[in-house]
Amino acid sequence: MPIISVVLGEGRTKQQKRDLCRALTDAAIAAVGVKAEQVRVVINETPLDHYSVAGVTFAEREEQALKEPTK
Repeated sequence: MPIISVVLGEGRTKQQKRDLCRALTDAAIAAVGVKAEQVRVVINETPLDHYSVAGVTFAEREEQALKEPTK
């Protein structure tokens, strides 16, 4: 029984998460030949201020992007 764990930055819609679960289930079925009922998908949403790259959180990046003039 495949268990697929996904970490996402918060902010996705319910529909986006549902679509992701379906796509991951389909991928597991195709890749390892299991039935849909055997596939488990766990989505862990992480607040953007709990996730960073190079010491800068995604919340900070988002704030900065809002401050920058649009081109």
